[in-house]
Amino acid sequence: MSDTPPDADIAAMQRLAAGDDLALNSLMERWKNKVAAFLLRMTGNTASATDLTQETFVKLYQSRARYHPSAPFPTYLFRIAANLARNHARWRQRHPTVSIDNEDDHVPESAETQPGPDEQMVHSEQLQRVEAALAALPDDLREAMLLFTYQDMSYAEIAAAVGCTSKAVETRIYRARHILRSSLGGSQTD
Repeated sequence: MSDTPPDADIAAMQRLAAGDDLALNSLMERWKNKVAAFLLRMTGNTASATDLTQETFVKLYQSRARYHPSAPFPTYLFRIAANLARNHARWRQRHPTVSIDNEDDHVPESAETQPGPDEQMVHSEQLQRVEAALAALPDDLREAMLLFTYQDMSYAEIAAAVGCTSKAVETRIYRARHILRSSLGGSQTD
């Protein structure tokens, strides 16, 4: 999940709790892009994802004294992010809006090689279909699938992050895969 040893995140949190506010910078540098990508996929909106990413690190800072390394740091961090995404989704349901922007919020793809225009178009269309199918999943299924697929978390880590059992996570991922296969015409989504 991160190129940094897990002990570095725990040490940074301990320094943060001891009053070294600069320790938050190292945590943000390591995790902000992963948290932002997760929140973008959860919310489907760049501005909301950016705001929620900042709020995630504010909450992390506020809870610095309560942090105990009983679970891996990413589990703790993504639990904060997932809770904020759920709260945001509930708020959006109660306060619907219509966007005046024509902005197409989707996750940018990263290409190691430059395929031809035809290949780029096909890949872009496939990516949009997958992103749309992911966005259409129920929140609990989408959350588990995103943490498993994009954050490479184990079932136990996801369970700790979202507050359920490992078996529930396994079921959610199974159901999400089944729905994705159906909506994408039987293509593989793993």
